[in-house]
Amino acid sequence: MNARQSHKPLALRSAGAWLVAGLALLAPSRALAHCDTLDGPVVKDARAALEAGDVTPVLKWVGRAQEAEVREAFRRALAVRALGPDAGALADRFFFETLVRVHRAGEGAPYTGLKPAGTPVDPAVAEADRALDTGDVDSLVRAVSAAAEQGLRARFARAVQTRRHADESVEQGRSYVAAYVELAHYAERLLQSATAPALSPDGAPAPAHAEAHAH
Repeated sequence: MNARQSHKPLALRSAGAWLVAGLALLAPSRALAHCDTLDGPVVKDARAALEAGDVTPVLKWVGRAQEAEVREAFRRALAVRALGPDAGALADRFFFETLVRVHRAGEGAPYTGLKPAGTPVDPAVAEADRALDTGDVDSLVRAVSAAAEQGLRARFARAVQTRRHADESVEQGRSYVAAYVELAHYAERLLQSATAPALSPDGAPAPAHAEAHAH
């Protein structure tokens, strides 16, 4: 790759700037999904399962290998719930924590305890939920595209600025190299995320020809 090649501005669509900083695509180390919150979808399904006495609604949140552990935790929770309201509250909490812990482990994410209802959610997750609720993905596409555009433009501008002075001193040259490397790696991460194959219903990467039909 020739660092001195000219670059054309990217023609990505803009969206509200409030979404830019928090999008998970651009900050993969952050864990602001709401699967571990008391008002998140995992615990919501767990409450419904306990009230109905049927574990089925929560099994979708775990893999086949973890299903037995969740079923056993559910069985124990139901038994303790029968002992009274106080015991029931403890049983519910035990089941919520077990289910969320197992689900997080399946995602390769650490379990750091249940978070209170109202815990802030990453804007990307909120947009994804909203898109699924409305059946319209356009706002999610705009948000992610805008965040990617802003991140690329900012890094590109810094690389261009430092490049102008790269030959004036060793330190300024190093500043340019640092900016160039950051731009290249940032673009690489974005492209890798954007072109990663969608998952099939069983959780395995979907064939390339199936991606056009993904929801």
